[in-house]
Amino acid sequence: MPREFGRSQRVASEMQKELASILQRDVDDRRLGFVTINDVELSKDLAVAKIYVTVLDAQDDAAKRANVKVLNEISPFIRHELARRMRLRHISELHFYYDHSFDNGMRVAELLGDLQHDDVDSANSAAETVADKPQQDN
Repeated sequence: MPREFGRSQRVASEMQKELASILQRDVDDRRLGFVTINDVELSKDLAVAKIYVTVLDAQDDAAKRANVKVLNEISPFIRHELARRMRLRHISELHFYYDHSFDNGMRVAELLGDLQHDDVDSANSAAETVADKPQQDN
């Protein structure tokens, strides 16, 4: 019977927790906004980690790219802190990427809200036209 979670998934989960803690407590870089770790994907041999982040206070794509660039610049420091906290022989090479799923989800929610608002407006205008018509008796 195969295991439900492989070693790389278990290490990725623990790495995500530790990275969040490191970014919250140990990284003091004014260039960074409020960074959230969304996902960590490890290669099978645990040599490379793709870390997907979201920057919640960044308004435009340039600010998001700037935050990811800063994270990639300070990745040696983050990797060193991660090595101190995790008991592994080798710590993965860290690569940070911006996760667009949060932005996409917000856009879909906005479109659905607009669609619902349009449906309510059309239902209200239809109800007003029905109410304005005189009643005819048969």
